Amino acid sequence: MAHQEHEPVYVISVAARLAGLPCWILRVLDQEGIVVPQRTGSNRRLYSDADIKTLARVRHLTEVRGVNVAGVKVILEMERVASDDSTDEVDEPEVQEMS
Repeated sequence: MAHQEHEPVYVISVAARLAGLPCWILRVLDQEGIVVPQRTGSNRRLYSDADIKTLARVRHLTEVRGVNVAGVKVILEMERVASDDSTDEVDEPEVQEMS
């Protein structure tokens, strides 16, 4: 059975391997609020496919672009805001009443 993109299914070691990052980086990203996984009842981190995609983006920004963690946080927030703004622009146009 397939799982949803936002369904938390990967423990930290698997998520780190999929994203190509060490586990300690995932812990730092969690502490900084950049990629915050869901937690189990026993407080274990569980990552979703959406989290893995974000982690891959973080890896690209840090390794290829040389961005530090603070910069990654700003970039991802700007991308999120831009994405939210672009969906707002798709609203239905206003219809003017004829008098």
